[in-house]
Amino acid sequence: MNTALDLISSHPFLNGLAPDALARLSTWARRVQFHVGTCIFAEGGEADRFWLILEGHVKLDAHVPGRGSVVIESLGSGAVLGWSWMFSPHVWQFGATAVEPTVTVEFDGAAVRRLCDDDSTVGYALTSRFMQVVVDRLQATRIRLLDLYGSP
Repeated sequence: MNTALDLISSHPFLNGLAPDALARLSTWARRVQFHVGTCIFAEGGEADRFWLILEGHVKLDAHVPGRGSVVIESLGSGAVLGWSWMFSPHVWQFGATAVEPTVTVEFDGAAVRRLCDDDSTVGYALTSRFMQVVVDRLQATRIRLLDLYGSP
């Protein structure tokens, strides 16, 4: 079986991260599998971890007043799931549910924040990557909401 370091070293989200940074990051990683229909996290809940998706698919949804739960984006192999753990107040901005069997690497958010605080190079590298995720999710949300409300 692959180690956590093996699993994260080949993930596109961490491509280009220095080997020593990957090794330190792997300390806080573990393989986790989700079954179809598993709620991985709920909008408004405490954000304390994140995942690199190795296999499977996860849907992100948001509550829209008058519309209920709306799917914002579908994430598959090679994606990262969860950015709210990194930014205060550490509350999930979306919900996430596995829509097929999904294999991930899960990270302890508080431990990774400490690593980022202790090593500014790792902190900058991860913050840059997660900021791109935030921008991508914001764009996906904007497009989805335009689809819902843009036409009469």
